[in-house]
Amino acid sequence: MANQGQKQEVNSAQRLEGLTQAARGAAAKGLPPVHLWNPPFCGDLDMRIATDGTWFYLGTPIGRHALVKLFSTILKRENGKYFLVTPVEKVGIRVDDVPFMAVELIEEGEGTSRKLSFRTNMDDWVPCNRDHRLRFEMAADGGLTPYLHVRADLWAKVTRPLYYDLVEMGEERIVEGREMFGVISNGEFFAMADAAQAREVT
Repeated sequence: MANQGQKQEVNSAQRLEGLTQAARGAAAKGLPPVHLWNPPFCGDLDMRIATDGTWFYLGTPIGRHALVKLFSTILKRENGKYFLVTPVEKVGIRVDDVPFMAVELIEEGEGTSRKLSFRTNMDDWVPCNRDHRLRFEMAADGGLTPYLHVRADLWAKVTRPLYYDLVEMGEERIVEGREMFGVISNGEFFAMADAAQAREVT
């Protein structure tokens, strides 16, 4: 049993090294086109992204931010599951909520001229617009949790302090006959909740 466990660890380490090398090669040319890659599934890797955005490997946090950023470039979501992919292999990983966190917010302009940009925990800046939308979900504590679309089917959870910033910018508008509370960015209105509900949860 010990030998089998050691063998699995060696295989896992070899697979991780292979992914790292492949990711480095792909990232050298910019963000890899993972949406075009459909390699065979090679099993699951003991890697997990926690709700706070921390990446774990074999139950231990990955301390090298540069390595985490590298893996994030080959992350793909298919049918609700997450994978690290290269042109030749695909391995499954676990994601507790969403893979990224939005940790910084820049506001340019006000009102209808407002433009919001978010920095993720991978140090990518994402503009909040029609292609990168905000959505709001009801949290377990009765409040709202905002998410920002980053790319493909990958999202970032907006941190609580930034959520309060969004609430401060919020306004009420009539959307399809309903009075909604939300925030404007790049000419788009992103509704948080209907106005009456928003008054209770915000």
